Amino acid sequence: MQTYLAHYRSPNASADRARGLFEFESDARAGTKANLHDARVRMLELFGKDAVSWSIDKVERKTARAEKTDGQLELDFRAPKPERKRKYKKEYW
Repeated sequence: MQTYLAHYRSPNASADRARGLFEFESDARAGTKANLHDARVRMLELFGKDAVSWSIDKVERKTARAEKTDGQLELDFRAPKPERKRKYKKEYW
């Protein structure tokens, strides 16, 4: 089974707006009806009857990088790239 991330949001007219993401597992390929159905079922399991009117905006595959970072930013200690020199352009009038 592949792990996916689903982004959801509540209707704009609702009093309690909700927006976020959750992860779920599915055997279906990303973007198929079966995959969206698995996401919808998992959303209802997690959030209960409040999530009946919510919609799923996007489903994406969870990458290994997402598991590794665990929501933390990464620091880059590499030396900065040298500044590129602009080529002198002759103007002919």
